[in-house]
Amino acid sequence: MLKYPCLVLDHDDTVVQSEATVNYPFFCYILDQYRPGATITLDEYVHGCCDLGFNEMCRRWYGFTEQELVDEYMGWQAYIKDHIPAPFPGIENVIRRQKEAGGLICVVSHSCNDNITRDYAAHFGIQPDDIFGWDYPEHQRKPSPYPLEQIMAKYALRPEQLLVVDDMKPAYEMASKAGVPIAFAAWGRTDYPKIMEEMTRLCDHTFHSTKELEDFLFGEG
Repeated sequence: MLKYPCLVLDHDDTVVQSEATVNYPFFCYILDQYRPGATITLDEYVHGCCDLGFNEMCRRWYGFTEQELVDEYMGWQAYIKDHIPAPFPGIENVIRRQKEAGGLICVVSHSCNDNITRDYAAHFGIQPDDIFGWDYPEHQRKPSPYPLEQIMAKYALRPEQLLVVDDMKPAYEMASKAGVPIAFAAWGRTDYPKIMEEMTRLCDHTFHSTKELEDFLFGEG
C-alpha cells in the first residue's frame, strides 16, 4: 500500500537540474536586453525566486512591466526548446516506483507544460498524470492552493493522501493553505544555507538525497 497515493512534484531543481544551467543564464541574457547594465548573481537569483517568486522578483527589483514579463516568457519558451536539463540522480526511481505501484504523479511547477512533458519523455519515458504549470493564470499557480485543490477534487483524495516535494518556499505556502504535507527536496539546495534552514524548519519532512525520499516512500515500516 502506498504511503501517499499522489506525489506532487516540483520540476525545476527538484526533478531536473535546470536553475544554474538553463533558467539563470537565460535571465542574465534577458536582463542585459531589458535593463542594460543591471546584473544578478546566481545566489541573488535563487533567493529572489525563493522569497518572492520569479515574476514578483522581476517587478520589484527591476521594474518589469507586465508586457515585459510576457515577452520574457515567450523568449524563455523558445530558449528551453534547445536546452534540456539533466535529471537528479535517483529521481527516476521515485517516479517509476510510484507509478508501478498504481500511484499518481502530478507536477506543480513554474515551468510550462511543454518542457515538463518533454523532460519526462526524454528522461523517464512516461508522463505525469496532471500538470499545473506556468501555462495557468498567475493567480492559479503556486503559491495558490488551486493546483492541490484541483488534484484532490479530481481524484477524490484527502489532503493527507498527497505529498508535495519541492525545493522552494512558494510550495510550502501552497501546501499549508491546502493542509497538504510537504517534503523539502534539499538535494538541490545544499549550496544555500539560508534556504536549507528555512525550508527544513517549515516543511514536514526534509530529504537530503533522492534515495532518502525513495526509502521514506517505499521502504518497510
